[in-house]
Amino acid sequence: MDGAVVVDKPSGWTSHDVVNKVRRFAGTKKVGHLGTLDPAATGVLPLVIGRATRLAQFYTRNDKVYEGVIHFGYSTDSYDGDGQPTSPAQEIVLDREQLEGALQKFRGPFAQIPPQVSAKKIAGRPAYEMARKQQPVDLKAVDVEVYSLEVLRMEGCEAEVRVHCSAGTYLRSIAHEAGQALGCGAFLKSLRRTASGDFKIEAARTLEQLAGLADAGRFAEVVIPAAELLPQFPAEMVDALTAGQIRNGRDFRISPFHVRPGGRFVKAVTPEGQLVAIGEARLPHLYHPVLVL
Repeated sequence: MDGAVVVDKPSGWTSHDVVNKVRRFAGTKKVGHLGTLDPAATGVLPLVIGRATRLAQFYTRNDKVYEGVIHFGYSTDSYDGDGQPTSPAQEIVLDREQLEGALQKFRGPFAQIPPQVSAKKIAGRPAYEMARKQQPVDLKAVDVEVYSLEVLRMEGCEAEVRVHCSAGTYLRSIAHEAGQALGCGAFLKSLRRTASGDFKIEAARTLEQLAGLADAGRFAEVVIPAAELLPQFPAEMVDALTAGQIRNGRDFRISPFHVRPGGRFVKAVTPEGQLVAIGEARLPHLYHPVLVL
């Protein structure tokens, strides 16, 4: 069972909690996630299973799409609803024009300082551990990009937004800084991830659904085969002899009739649909296996 499964993570679960649960469903310890979600957040959490866990290195820069509700009126130390208030509460009614003005600076590329209560590492320690012990947390700004930021709904002191952004972007920080810009404080009340790269919420299953499939011996039905992952890499069919050579680390050739302008990677796949390796271009039509399953 080598492939991926998309989980609709429930609120209150850590990403590691979900990994442990799916390990039991899949009957293997070889399960990993492709990017954490905060415990309070819900939505798309892609997991890789079996030998497909080796593909995780190709997913580190996946774009994300989130939908969240920002509550304006006071700020919190964690920038979300689980934190402690850090400013007096104010009664406000949002103005559309002022809100759009406050959010405009978060559209496009910019440098963002992650929340102190986050999984970012400082000398090998998660920042949240230090923050909760009242130890100084010095996080450096990270270059991120927001491709789109839409205000979906406004009601009283809350705004629902949809954000398409680069990996490493914190919607919590956007909420916090927007509150500072409006002079009233704000925090991220709720967050749902609807896409992580090619993995969409429409393909996600709840833990309850996965448990039912596992109990019925049908868990494999929802596993996306390894050969279907990384669709941006063209698939190249290889015969049994070539597959054996690839597994021994030998370079392999592809048909010169396959036009792949600028293609750095290809997937070597058997006629039976098994992913053998990811090859990286060395010369025209010649690839070196940089990862062998």
